[in-house]
Amino acid sequence: MPSKSIDHAFTARQSLGAASDPTHAGALSFMRRRFTKKVAGADVVVWGIPFDAAVSNRPGARFGPQAIRRASAIFDNDPQYPFGADLFENLSVVDYGDCLLDYGNHQKTPGIIEREAKKLLKSDAFLLSLGGDHFVTWPLLKAHAEKHGPLALVQFDAHQDTWPYEKGRIDHGAFVGQAADEGVIDVAKSIQIGIRTHAPRDCGIRMLFGHEVEEMRASDIAAAILEHTQDAKAYVTFDIDCLDPAFAPGTGTPVSGGPSSAKMLSVLRALGALDIVGADVVEVSPSYDHADITAIAGATIAMYYLGLLSERRMRRGS
Repeated sequence: MPSKSIDHAFTARQSLGAASDPTHAGALSFMRRRFTKKVAGADVVVWGIPFDAAVSNRPGARFGPQAIRRASAIFDNDPQYPFGADLFENLSVVDYGDCLLDYGNHQKTPGIIEREAKKLLKSDAFLLSLGGDHFVTWPLLKAHAEKHGPLALVQFDAHQDTWPYEKGRIDHGAFVGQAADEGVIDVAKSIQIGIRTHAPRDCGIRMLFGHEVEEMRASDIAAAILEHTQDAKAYVTFDIDCLDPAFAPGTGTPVSGGPSSAKMLSVLRALGALDIVGADVVEVSPSYDHADITAIAGATIAMYYLGLLSERRMRRGS
C-alpha cells in the first residue's frame, strides 16, 4: 500500500493535507490531525477537556474526547460530506491533546481551563474544544469573551443551564445564567435550540423548544439563528443531549423528544454566515452507548465546524 500512511498524527510533517491511515488503525488524534503543542501558524486547534465532576446525573463525559477522536477516524481519506472537499487543503488544523486536570482538586478546574484557553487563543487560532461535561463551556466562554467581547451564545441543548449558582460552585447546569449575569454573553443575541426542560429563568435568551424544532424545517431553524444573532461574534456549544436519545444514548442527562442528528447537522450546514469565533461539543459519555453512536454524532458535529471554517476561509481567499 504505497499510498498509505500510518500514525499520521505523529509522522505528519505539516498540518495541511488529508491523512491516509487505514480507518481501523493508526494513532487516534481528531481526524488524524498532527499531535503537537506548537500551535503557531495553525488555523484551528482541537483541544480535549476530559472533565465530568459537574454532572447532575450520570458521569462519564471525561471519556468524551477519547471517544470523539476514535470515532473521527471514519472521516479519514475521503472528501468530507456534505462539503465535498478535503477540509485540510487550505485549513491548518492541529490536535493539541488534552487539558491536564487534577481529579482531586476540582475547584482548580475552571481556572486551569480558562488560562490554557487564553494562551491558545493568543495564537489567533480557532479553538475547537471537545468535552467533558457542559461546565467546561463556562471557562471557555470567559476566555473567548476576553478576546472578542460579549458573545452571541448559540446553544444546542435539551437544557437551559440557567439554574441558580453560587461563587465557586462547579455545576454543568448553571453556567449560562452566570454568563448572562456577568455580561460574558449578549443575551439579546443568544439563542438556545432544542430545549425540552424548564428552568426557573430564561435570562432573556430566545429559546426554540423541542416541540417547535420538531415542527420547523432545518432551514427555518438556521434562519432563526442567523436573524437573532445578527452580525455578532458567536460561540457555538453543542450539548449532545440536544439530540433525541435514539441518536445520542451516550450522554449523562438524556431527554426524550429531541431532534435527529440528521436535522441538526442540516441546521449546522446552513450556518455559513454565522461569525463563529469558538465552538465545542460536550456531554458525550461513551459508556452508555454500545456502538459509538453518540461519539460518531459528536465527531460529525466537530467536523461540520471545520467544514464551515474551511468554506469561510475560501470565501475570504486566504
